[in-house]
Amino acid sequence: MTAAPAGRPLLLIGGPTASGKSALALGLARAFDGVVINADSMQVYAELRVLSGRPDAAEEAAVAHRLYGVVSASERFTVGRWRELAMSEISAAHEAKRLPIVVGGTGLYFRALLQGLSPIPEIPPAVRAAAARQLAALGPAGLHAALDLCDPETARRLKPSDKQRIVRAWEVVSATGRGLADWQREPGERPADWRPLTLVLAPPRQDIYAACDARLKRMAAAGALEEALTLAGLGLDPGLPAMKAVGVREFLACARGESTLDEAIAAAQQTTRRYAKRQLTWFRHQMLKANFIIDMISNKQDSERLLSKIYPIIRSSLLTR
Repeated sequence: MTAAPAGRPLLLIGGPTASGKSALALGLARAFDGVVINADSMQVYAELRVLSGRPDAAEEAAVAHRLYGVVSASERFTVGRWRELAMSEISAAHEAKRLPIVVGGTGLYFRALLQGLSPIPEIPPAVRAAAARQLAALGPAGLHAALDLCDPETARRLKPSDKQRIVRAWEVVSATGRGLADWQREPGERPADWRPLTLVLAPPRQDIYAACDARLKRMAAAGALEEALTLAGLGLDPGLPAMKAVGVREFLACARGESTLDEAIAAAQQTTRRYAKRQLTWFRHQMLKANFIIDMISNKQDSERLLSKIYPIIRSSLLTR
């Protein structure tokens, strides 16, 4: 008789945008009675179904999908909040005797889930406001230079143009008196009873680029411009994460008459390719211990061949011994 594996099973599927992660997760959820749990930082926003490439309504109805479109674009959703919700959904899947399948392209989410988060205190709103004023007064390079004086270790890791991370590091050192790098050395809480299996989609770069280009055309046909206009009509702070989603800036430029629709699509394609390149680099460098590296796009044409490779791996190494 086959022995039950140690720990509760957890399937992780990571990779760059347009690599077919969602379709793969859907197929595996159907095969193994799974629950698909989102690990994409833009797909959590309700207003970004098209621009974030969320599964469509029919796909979400086909199997259980969790953490898709669950927060408003007016919120500044954090990795800590995502981890809290994801752990709850994973536990709920286990309690229901179903396989939790965490899928997405946000590398930091996977790291936080598996390694925990450093116990950095919540930053008070007054400190955030002060950091924003400092950024406006000094600019990213100037704030980077100021950060170098009080947290040189973190400053060395950041480019002077990396506005978002510079502000975050400045907020932390201002609020706590300790540098971000110092905080990050403290281990976070890690789940002790999971038995994860990790699949990483890492196809050739030219294949990902072609898939990104095709995807943007489909998004445009599905209403990406209209979705960007609806988002802009909410009057949100342009610094919110949802307002920085790939395609929002490009399609809004089209809406203002600054470019044609074809030019907006081309610009968004270029932005998406650059984003996919960064994701590929992260997953290849940070998830080297993945159990299975998939070197092809997970699309309908190749899905049967791909799934036939993966099914035995999941059965033998995750669900049984």
